[in-house]
Formats: sequence, structure tokens, C-alpha cells
Amino acid sequence: MPRFIHRIRAAYVDWRYGRIDLDAKVGKKGEQAAARLLRRKGLTVIAESESDRGGEIDLIAIDERKKIIIFVEVKTHSTTKPGHPAERVDEAKQGRVSRAAMRYLKRKKLLGTPVRFDVIAVWWHTDAPEPNKIEHYEAAFECTGDFQMF
Repeated sequence: MPRFIHRIRAAYVDWRYGRIDLDAKVGKKGEQAAARLLRRKGLTVIAESESDRGGEIDLIAIDERKKIIIFVEVKTHSTTKPGHPAERVDEAKQGRVSRAAMRYLKRKKLLGTPVRFDVIAVWWHTDAPEPNKIEHYEAAFECTGDFQMF
């Protein structure tokens, strides 16, 4: 494929699904790649790096067909060491994400809305414009912690 066609295709993908800032830190590039993946799957990304006093949620998306809010934790692996990025979403991290999600729902007056917690694992070993590998785990964990019923 000619170089010109590649440039046009890349420009279209950036416009349609979101641009990846190659000068950003590896974690931010992973979040941008994850947001791009969600958009390609037909989801609407409504917030990136949503944070409050108690924590941060990497991505918040809506599946309009299923009428569900999706809270996404993105883990980017930038080394060639063995291990899976999703393994770093341990029970403590799940609790922090769950509490941040509950605060978000309360702030937006959306308590009672169906939600799902996903994890996206990204491998980005080089300065390449795209990740080496990306995996999306839907419903990766349940809301954890005390007082989860509002």
C-alpha cells in the first residue's frame, strides 16, 4: 500500500476514533489506545481520567444499546518483563475503582443505573505509533467494598 494511502488512513482513524499523543507518557498513551478501542466497539467514551479526592477512573463509557455505564481500568505494560498488565488490578485497586465509581454515580445522580467494570491491558514496548497488543476484559470484576447498595 502506498505511503500516501497510509497517511490518509491514519488521519481518518485519528479523526474518527481519537488521536494518540506519541509524546505522552506510556500510561497516557495506553489510555488513549484503550479509548480508541472502546470507540471502535461502538461505545461512547464520556470521560477520561475522571478523578476526585478519593481516586481516579481511567475511562468511563456508555453502551447505549445495553443501557449500561462502563468503568474501565487501563493497565499499560511498557517492559518486556513477563507478566500480564491486568494482574496489577488487585483487590485493593478494585476497591478504589469501585468507591470512585460510586462517588461518580452519586455526583451525577445516576445511582441505580446498571454498571460494569472492565479492564483493558495494553502492551506498548517501543516508541511505535500503535501498541504491540491490547486486550479488553469485559465485566472483569464486581463492585467491591462495604456499602455498595448506595
